[in-house]
Amino acid sequence: MSTKSSAIWGSSSLAIAIFALSSSPILTRITEHDMGPYGTIFNRFWIASLALGLGKVIKLLWDKHSGRLSTTDNTDNKAYTVKDFFSLFLVASLDSICLVTWAWSLTKTSVANSNLLHNTTPIFAAVGGWLLLSQSFNRRFLIGMMLALGGTFLIGFNDFHIDRDTLIGDSVALLSALFYAATLLVTENLRVKFDTSTILLWLYTLGGLLLLPLTLLFEDRLFPASFSSWSAVIGLGLCGSIIGLGALFYSLKQFSSSFVSLILLLEPMIAALFAWLIFAEKLSWLNGLTFIIVLSGIYLAQSDGELDNIGSTEPT
Repeated sequence: MSTKSSAIWGSSSLAIAIFALSSSPILTRITEHDMGPYGTIFNRFWIASLALGLGKVIKLLWDKHSGRLSTTDNTDNKAYTVKDFFSLFLVASLDSICLVTWAWSLTKTSVANSNLLHNTTPIFAAVGGWLLLSQSFNRRFLIGMMLALGGTFLIGFNDFHIDRDTLIGDSVALLSALFYAATLLVTENLRVKFDTSTILLWLYTLGGLLLLPLTLLFEDRLFPASFSSWSAVIGLGLCGSIIGLGALFYSLKQFSSSFVSLILLLEPMIAALFAWLIFAEKLSWLNGLTFIIVLSGIYLAQSDGELDNIGSTEPT
């Protein structure tokens, strides 16, 4: 695939990821009428792993039937090493912690505040990329990132109240951003060797196994008890986990984790609009102003001609 075509596919997948992931906090809030954070993420994982597993089996049977399987599909390039197993287990653990802490924060604070703080990921991703992956950033990218981050902090300004529950919820949401950034950094390294569906299948399978004992230990029930919660958790598994995260991981083949996490700052704006429409959460003129600030910051960073070279890997 040419560099231009790869960039188009990468940009398209990133746009799909933004809209799919924006539905996650809304669906998570709905499921938590029946379950806590462990149960919500456990059901999200097993549904996603089941769908991915079935998809791989169907693709394998189709390729075999159509004669597309060949001896070139050997294990030379995809042989698992101890390092690979460790990285896959690590990304599953980090993503599980990230989603559980984020889901728990939604029980303590508003969707806008939780999603806002959860998407401060660029700070941690940029620092991690600089420390671990030797990524470099010029002045325009850093100014754009800080402008976009400043705008996201203003989104929840009117609703930010200093009380115990909100402070706990906001702090946990901020903690989830740290694990989100770590997930992106590890995944960026895995994408050099493995395709998106393989990483996701390992992530959700291992994540589900990790969360099963915690769900049995800390939750009142293992599965949803109402139709609305079942619908929401299926939506999380298919839309949020497979489509959203799958498109996000695919984009990491073209763009660096720092740039991807920056573009994901659009997510809290879309989620805030969803929360306003569905849960009647308050939005003000300040929210509209911050949307413009965030978009300006993203445009400033994206307009840099050197941006495509920041931490990106060779396109497929």
